This record gives sequence, C-alpha cells and structure tokens, in this order.
Amino acid sequence: QVQLVESGGGSVQAGGSLRLSCAASGLTGSSYCLGWFRQAPGEEREGVTIRHSDGTTNYAGSVKGRFTFTLDVAKNTLYLQMNSLRPEDTAMYYCAAAQRGAVCGLPWTHLHYGMDYWGKGTLVTISS
Repeated sequence: QVQLVESGGGSVQAGGSLRLSCAASGLTGSSYCLGWFRQAPGEEREGVTIRHSDGTTNYAGSVKGRFTFTLDVAKNTLYLQMNSLRPEDTAMYYCAAAQRGAVCGLPWTHLHYGMDYWGKGTLVTISS
C-alpha cells in the first residue's frame, strides 16, 4: 500500500522560504513519476514540479528558479524547497506519485490526472 505524507507547510511573509517534505512508502518498480502539485481556493490543481525516475526534473514557469525538488532515496522522502515566496504561491500543496514514468511526459495541465497516489496535502500561506 502506497502512502504519501506531506509536512512542512505554514505561514510566512512574502520573500521568505519554506521546505516541504513528503514521506513516501510502498512505492515499487524502477519507473515512476513523482510530483508536487498545488491547489488554491477556487482553482484547479496544478503541477508545480515533477521528477522522472531517470532524474529529469521539470518546473512550472511560475516557480522556476525559486523552487527546488529533491529526492532522498535512502530516506524515501521528497522535498520541495521554496524560496522567494509570493502571495500567489498560497495554496494546499500535495505530493503525488505514479508508478509509470511515462506520466511525466503528459501535458503539464494533465499531469494531475495521471498520478496514481496522493498525499493529503499541507497548507502554505504567504502574506504580503
């Protein structure tokens, strides 16, 4: 059984930083797609960053250069380092996994449809 548990959310002022963690268990296989997504109130869930099992990592244009996705394989933990935070980054953040690396090749707006497993999310609030 796959479990994803996020932590690290909170409230910070614009310009600040947060690091989100996602403890993953139960994932098997050598081909996978991992991702961080977010959903603001009244908005559709959107991809923030994804990582293919070959190490290729991609970012949404709005976070490129500010957010960094890392994976600690030994700890089975995903991290999202978020710097230079903006009020528009306010959202519930989710980690997700698909046990098919091909999911990472979906159009960005369709990535969330391809994910097999989701965490319950952690709330990030950025004040101006």
